[in-house]
Amino acid sequence: MKSDRLLSILLLLQTHGRLSAAELAGRLEVSVRTIMRDVDALSASGVPVYTERGRTGGIALLPGYRTDVTGLTTDEARALFVLVTDRAHTDLGLGSALGSALRKVMAALPAAYRPDADLASRRILIDPTRWRGGPQRSPAELAIVQRAVFTDRRLRLRYRHGRDSRVRSYTLDPYGLVNKTGVWYLVADHCGHPKLFRLDRIASAAILDEPVQRRGGLELPEVWDGLRRYIDEFPTPLKVRVRVRREALARFLRFHAADLAEPPPILVDDLGSGADPAPEHVEIRLQFHALVASEALLAFGTDVEVLEPADVRHALAHKAAEITDLYPRQS
Repeated sequence: MKSDRLLSILLLLQTHGRLSAAELAGRLEVSVRTIMRDVDALSASGVPVYTERGRTGGIALLPGYRTDVTGLTTDEARALFVLVTDRAHTDLGLGSALGSALRKVMAALPAAYRPDADLASRRILIDPTRWRGGPQRSPAELAIVQRAVFTDRRLRLRYRHGRDSRVRSYTLDPYGLVNKTGVWYLVADHCGHPKLFRLDRIASAAILDEPVQRRGGLELPEVWDGLRRYIDEFPTPLKVRVRVRREALARFLRFHAADLAEPPPILVDDLGSGADPAPEHVEIRLQFHALVASEALLAFGTDVEVLEPADVRHALAHKAAEITDLYPRQS
């Protein structure tokens, strides 16, 4: 709606001071011509907005002009108070600031919206931390990486890769931090190419006395989206068929839900619920990005047997032999 867009322009100008018509058009996903018509509409309604031509020009409000109108709808007010657990804020040293900020926002809301917002804050909670997944405490180097991100400085990392546990060194140009399902990631360029680093795999970090050298025109959301899509759309060539003991099926499905190539032929709730006796084993089809990922199946011991392909069976047998050699039986 046009009224929402006019308010968005007003709030963006209050926040950023001066923006070009092209920047406003990009943020609001409309044409530059539409932005110029909206600026004329704001001016006609009494908002002191003006434009300046030239290389350093743009659209701005007269100095000192502020508005207390939030323009929030009922749903927008409620959405602000659908809280994510404060784990990420606490990691960044912002735990107390979150509560203080929300109290101020609540006080600024129109009185008619406060009951819905308060109810949402007490009834809905989003916890992005995976069960038995991710680091159990804040990564040791988070404070250093955070400082580099906020001060726009380059970073020197010693980083332990998950695929082979080798530690390598990198000089990075950070874009920012992302907390995904409770795991902290650094998004940065290495030699001009985007890379993703899990903070709990950083062996050491140091801030360099050099400004970042990011690629022009790119911000964290764009770089993160490209990296995320590359990972999400990565081909899964390795298909694995396993046989799972009935008693372990529920636990197996909790751990490997993301690896399922197709829905299981039988659900946990269906076991023993019909006239037919429950099967002793259930066949499940999985898919993995790489052979090394299938090693997670060893955690289920004899409750899970890989039926095919042979490469996975041989790889797990080799890994199991290494474990046996590491822990020989006592005579």
